[in-house]
Amino acid sequence: QVQLVESGGGLVQAGASLRLSCAASIRTLNIYGMGWFRQAPGKEREFVAAISRTGTDTFYSDSVKGRFTISRDNAKNTVYLQMNNLKPEETAIYYCAASRQVIAINRSAYGYWGQGTQVTVSS
Repeated sequence: QVQLVESGGGLVQAGASLRLSCAASIRTLNIYGMGWFRQAPGKEREFVAAISRTGTDTFYSDSVKGRFTISRDNAKNTVYLQMNNLKPEETAIYYCAASRQVIAINRSAYGYWGQGTQVTVSS
């Protein structure tokens, strides 16, 4: 069983940066592809970024490409999402997730989810 705990969310102004962290409860995080998703009020949960088991490969949604960076430190069992130049429309709950696949962008590929952390971007 994998338990994921997100942190780092908060209230920021448009254009600001935040770094989210996702701490995993297992020692073998490197067997999981990891991803970040977000869900705004009244909307479906959407893919944001994914990183492969070793961190070699990453993938981003078009809306965040060039502004967000996903990374991982397997020695610390932690995954990060650096978010720069945040926009008000990116206000959402951000979720960390783990997949048995090497890397995945589909929500259905992720079997483990954190509780989420709220990110609010004011205009």
